[in-house]
Amino acid sequence: MRGQRAASPEVREERLRTMAGLRGTAAVALSAWRGRSAQRYVVGIHDVGSADAVEAAPAVVIAVRRDEASLASPIDVASIETAADAVAWVRLAQASGASELHIHRLADAASERAAVVADLAPALPPSDCAA
Repeated sequence: MRGQRAASPEVREERLRTMAGLRGTAAVALSAWRGRSAQRYVVGIHDVGSADAVEAAPAVVIAVRRDEASLASPIDVASIETAADAVAWVRLAQASGASELHIHRLADAASERAAVVADLAPALPPSDCAA
C-alpha cells in the first residue's frame, strides 16, 4: 500500500546526523534502530563503560558491538527498569563484547518498553535475548 512501509525481516541500525558542536556544545551521538515492524527507535550512543545506562533507567538498552567497518551488531536488548538491573545487565553486556550502549528513552510505560524489546530482539538468537 502506498505510504506504508513493508515490514523488514531484519533489525538494523540507521545512523543519524547530529548537530555536533552547535553553539559550542557537544551533542550526544544519535542513531536509530529499525525494528522488524519497520518502526524506528532513536537512541543515544554511549560508551559501554559509562554510567549512562544506570542513570537512564527506565529505558530500553541495546548492547552493541561495532566492527572495523563501523557496522553495528546488536548483542542483546533489554528493558532496564531500575539502576540495580542496569548495573547487572551492563556487566553482562561488557562480558559479551559490547563496546557501546544504545539507549532509547522515549518509551514511557513498561509495556511500551517491552514492545520495543520484542520488535528489536528477533535479530538475536533466542537464548541471548533478555527482556
